[in-house]
Amino acid sequence: MKRFWILGAALLISIAVGTIFAQELGLLGRYDDARYIKQTTEDTNQIVFARLIYNGRIPGYYKNWYTDYPDADHHLIEGLKRLTNLNIADHERAVAINDPDLFRYPFLYTSEPEQMVLTDDDAAIMREYLERGGFWILDDFWGSFEWQAMERQLRKILPMAEIKDIPHDHTIFHQFYDIDKIIQVPSLAYAYNGGITWEQDGFVPECKGVWDDHGRLMIVINHNTDLGDAYEHADNPLYPHYFSGYAYRVAINFVLYSLTH
Repeated sequence: MKRFWILGAALLISIAVGTIFAQELGLLGRYDDARYIKQTTEDTNQIVFARLIYNGRIPGYYKNWYTDYPDADHHLIEGLKRLTNLNIADHERAVAINDPDLFRYPFLYTSEPEQMVLTDDDAAIMREYLERGGFWILDDFWGSFEWQAMERQLRKILPMAEIKDIPHDHTIFHQFYDIDKIIQVPSLAYAYNGGITWEQDGFVPECKGVWDDHGRLMIVINHNTDLGDAYEHADNPLYPHYFSGYAYRVAINFVLYSLTH
């Protein structure tokens, strides 16, 4: 009973913190959020880590495009700069689907994709982005309910998409680091809930993909896992290096793959 009480308390704290953060920044989980974010938008010849702003299902909800933002992005960028020779910009960019600048970024990161609500225009933009060589990383959603919500939106973009497990011998798992198995990366709640890694009914981590007609992997779907929290809390002594180290290795492979395929 005590264990469930601790788990519930940790969940309530995370919800409260996320909600307060969104309110402080004036974020609602809408395209207009881009107008309230202080960020560099100048042209650069550097690689920019881009996070997708989408219209969310529930305004101001703690689960939205801004989950783990901006700390996760900052920490990941620092890791990319330290561990690779990529000429990557110091600052991330949050970009809305309907922003013409979207096509300037070779890869996009999306948190909580189950919260997306895409219009036909949104879907057409994302379809064009992917068909023109863009690479899309989906992360931090759990269980069967959130999977179904994500898939409904994804099929607006690619109605005939075949979503399947990425085989372990695929290049993306060996682009820079050898990833031999998929690890379930938990949120920070792991430090308070007695070591539970899963959420909802998301007991088994999945790394699935969607390929284009030429065999290029263009979408990576990280389900039943939270890579974003691993970046955000990489310097938190309560969060195990085992998870953050894995998350960084996976991210570096994803980014390098996106830039070379």
